Amino acid sequence: MKKIISTTNAPAAIGPYSQAVEVNGQLFVSGQIPVNPATGKIEAADIEGQTEQVFANIKAILDEAGYAFSDVVKTTVFVTDISLFAQLNAVYARYYTAHCPARSTIAVRALPLGALVEIETVAVK
Repeated sequence: MKKIISTTNAPAAIGPYSQAVEVNGQLFVSGQIPVNPATGKIEAADIEGQTEQVFANIKAILDEAGYAFSDVVKTTVFVTDISLFAQLNAVYARYYTAHCPARSTIAVRALPLGALVEIETVAVK
């Protein structure tokens, strides 16, 4: 059975989608951009700050659903400038230190609200 996951500790969806959906022990977290849920704005200008906010948003959703970063099995990272990969990866590595999830990184032309990074996540219990 499908369960919609929603928390005020992560940005509200800016379109017709859910923050996350849980089904059969799997959690599918929609792509998170670096919006501060308290202000509704992207506050960080650099890739490190934006990536930290993305991970704060993902953590809030994982927490709401009863999952942890250790449950994450797959991420997809979208970045607007592949030359920022090393800085993005340095932040990413602080959240996944052992038994890292599978990952794809894709350079894209643009992201919503002018974000530099967006990360979607799949976790399994």
